[in-house]
Amino acid sequence: MNLAALLPEFQASYDALKARGLKLDLTRGKPSAEQLDLSNALLSLPGDAYIDRSGADTRNYGNTQGLLELRELFGGILGIPAVQLLALGSSSLTIMHDVIAFALLHGVPGAIRPWAKEETVTFLCPVPGYDRHFAVTEKLGFRLRAVPLNDDGPDIAAVRKAIAEDPTIKGIWCVPTYSNPTGAIYSEDVARALVSLEAAPDFRIMWDNAYAVHHLTDERPPVIDILSLAAEAGNPDRVLVFASTSKITFPSAGVAFLGGSPANVAWWLDCQMTQSIGPDKLNQLRHVQFLRDAAGVEALMAEHRALLAPKFDKVDEVFREQLAPHGVGRWTTPKGGYFLTLFASQGVAQRAVELAKEAGIAITPAGATHPYGSDPDDAVIRIAPTFPPIEDLEAGLRGFCTALLLAEAEKARRG
Repeated sequence: MNLAALLPEFQASYDALKARGLKLDLTRGKPSAEQLDLSNALLSLPGDAYIDRSGADTRNYGNTQGLLELRELFGGILGIPAVQLLALGSSSLTIMHDVIAFALLHGVPGAIRPWAKEETVTFLCPVPGYDRHFAVTEKLGFRLRAVPLNDDGPDIAAVRKAIAEDPTIKGIWCVPTYSNPTGAIYSEDVARALVSLEAAPDFRIMWDNAYAVHHLTDERPPVIDILSLAAEAGNPDRVLVFASTSKITFPSAGVAFLGGSPANVAWWLDCQMTQSIGPDKLNQLRHVQFLRDAAGVEALMAEHRALLAPKFDKVDEVFREQLAPHGVGRWTTPKGGYFLTLFASQGVAQRAVELAKEAGIAITPAGATHPYGSDPDDAVIRIAPTFPPIEDLEAGLRGFCTALLLAEAEKARRG
């Protein structure tokens, strides 16, 4: 396809787009208002039924591990024994940040010294990946090193090579199910390889199972029992598991979870002993009353899917209609999660996002999928279709395609 010859046509389409004065935002993977409405019954709970199963008053201090009945419910979903799962505040990202901060201040089980006493601490970042993960370690002074993310998880050969070359590497970020932003699903073979790595004794796998139940098809990837795999490999303390109800119920008032080996759980409880006298157990109780059991979670997520799947289908439809005929871009078609990834030509992503912004369409900044916000190929663009109404989504996608086609034609003209 001779894109350079089509530059005048694409420029005219783009000029017409700008003249429309659009104001659309496709930047973040937030639930829509319709999705939030699915959990509005939480707002009237727990009512007068504020005593938990043990007979404790959830309005009061105490129970730093979180409500047992909620830990049993999500322990079953995540494949983690309730005794090894903590139900904490509303944000799993806060827990991840605190894990890293505690490791800096106190070290982790197996560490020779606190990480802050190391001259350099490096974390591996599978790319394309989640910008907020990378930002946590960057903000706390870590060096970030990218490794490729394949369809079945991080490129293990690249991970092994990095660890062999760099003894300062202390961990890796992972989103094992419907990885942000490609939708990759880790295989058990990759999981086994990760827990079996010849790495530092305090090497940690930050296993963020944020989308374990966020399916868009009838397929149900099995939840990998990563803690058992780590124990079998002789590295029981290597993995810390994170999850939350943020995209199940309310992002601003959900429940976040931390799972780990008995040693890691004890370590966390000791580190946060002076930070909290107990989480919001009223909120945890209302989640138990609302969700009830695993079947209740599955039923709620089916309602989410009914709202989300048409939006992901719309992305594929628009890209096939507008980009495919010109041989422009390739994109993932995830079976779950909240994002998909478009791969443009090298050196085009930033220009396409800038053109879209000038036309009133906000797209996640190019480079956000890589450490330090810098994609060396300038080719990866994260698409977040979940939040806007489908009519606005389609308008935004079509406008973005116009911007991308112009950017690709400009590159072709430059040779």
